[in-house]
Amino acid sequence: MQGEYVLFFLDAGGIEEMAESKYRTILEAKSGELEALKDKAIKDSWQPIYHIHPQYGLMNDPNGLIQLNGEYHVFYQWYPYGAMHGMKHWAHVKSTDLVTWERLPVALTPTEEYESHGAYSGGAIEKDGQGLLFYTGNVKYEDGSRSANQCIAMLTRDGSVEKYTHNPAVRGVPDGYTGHVRDPKVWKENDTYYMLLGAQRENETGALIVYESSDALQWSFKGEVKTSLPDFGYMWECPDYFKLDGKDVFVFSPQGIKADGHDFHNIYNVIYAVGTFDVESLTFEMEYYREIDKGFDFYAPQTFQDESGRRLLFAWIGNPDVDYPSDEYGWAHALTLPRELSLEGNELVQKPVEELNKLRDQAVHFRGTLKNEEVIIDEATNNAYEINMTFREIAAKQFGLELFNSKEEELRLVFDTEKQEVRLDRSSFHHQYATEYGVVRSEKWTASNEVDVRVFVDKSIVEIYINGGKIVFTSRVFPKKDSKSAVNVFAEGAVDYRIDYYGMSRGI
Repeated sequence: MQGEYVLFFLDAGGIEEMAESKYRTILEAKSGELEALKDKAIKDSWQPIYHIHPQYGLMNDPNGLIQLNGEYHVFYQWYPYGAMHGMKHWAHVKSTDLVTWERLPVALTPTEEYESHGAYSGGAIEKDGQGLLFYTGNVKYEDGSRSANQCIAMLTRDGSVEKYTHNPAVRGVPDGYTGHVRDPKVWKENDTYYMLLGAQRENETGALIVYESSDALQWSFKGEVKTSLPDFGYMWECPDYFKLDGKDVFVFSPQGIKADGHDFHNIYNVIYAVGTFDVESLTFEMEYYREIDKGFDFYAPQTFQDESGRRLLFAWIGNPDVDYPSDEYGWAHALTLPRELSLEGNELVQKPVEELNKLRDQAVHFRGTLKNEEVIIDEATNNAYEINMTFREIAAKQFGLELFNSKEEELRLVFDTEKQEVRLDRSSFHHQYATEYGVVRSEKWTASNEVDVRVFVDKSIVEIYINGGKIVFTSRVFPKKDSKSAVNVFAEGAVDYRIDYYGMSRGI
């Protein structure tokens, strides 16, 4: 039957097979069901130890990012009953330092008619000493059509969440748009609150639309953001807007973009656009746009400003409509490490937050000159580490490093001085997925006499930051189970290197 799946769970009588609608809330779990899902997922050695991830079930978009009374709150889309997209809840973790995370009770469970098919993504603001959470109530109908409601919940000082009694704040979608209107991003400018939403026009092209309010509770439609990208994909979702270093920045996830050179090779992609935004006329004069992350697995980023004034970003390490090797263990996906954003000219720079240094629990240092040979770091056997490295005095056609290296497979980062590009190649892995979108990602890179590389590896996750975060690759990699992997450094020619290797401790 359409819209159903087969669910296996353990109870006192062993394994039972049941057909259940995927639009089931966590309140409808059977006896022993959630415990069995957790027990199955925890046995998977691909689960990360310091990235935010679900104990079981499927995670996707980060939601409601906010620092309130000194505590960082991260919510995320979560479906508890397996590695599939179903009835979305908001799961909840918090931290005082962006490093050690505490799991809290589920924040939003979709139990009302205005969210009958899921509590979809959204953001947060602080107002009157508490957090206001904004989210999309997803509604689907028997004829296959859908609609969307924009809803509000309150994050109180004690960390609990209560839905607004007058939900939905916005019922339905404005004329001229399909039911694909979602993911509210709210900010205050002067005395007015604005709500930015990703949307699809009735002609099936993507857009950004705006509502406005004097109190952040009652909203009226203002109009559509005017950009120079009117036909850029069939849906724009997960929008973000912020001011950074004197400029206006939009971040969103356009769906339906064709691959072009080094860009847009994932099933769905994310761009940032820099320019000047007039909120009164809703006109955005764009100066520059670019894909934000060049890796295989990066989607739906969200930013917020913390109490120290930093603009921080989390994103979903994954992609919609892709099956992952960890799915068989009943869990899927993770969030990126928190990244501090800045602009250099019009280029967005992403830097892992300084607090992550607290995770380091051991250090090994290497210095030397490569001449067509490899240096092997054997300490990388637990696949949870950080590497800071610098290549200098570069006289090589190609150079780089190999992660998860064993006799059978490796993740290869290659700097190519002749092609003036940097490549990430995962073609040798036994556990492949989404190969129809390619097994290599690349970006333009101007060869110089020095290159800095910072790498975070966490079991099945790799985040690579090049030249201070001007180029970033975020990817999932699933090495063979129980394989002993090393880190190799190679050069076709001569290059000096410095490597600082750190083992990493558990953060969640």
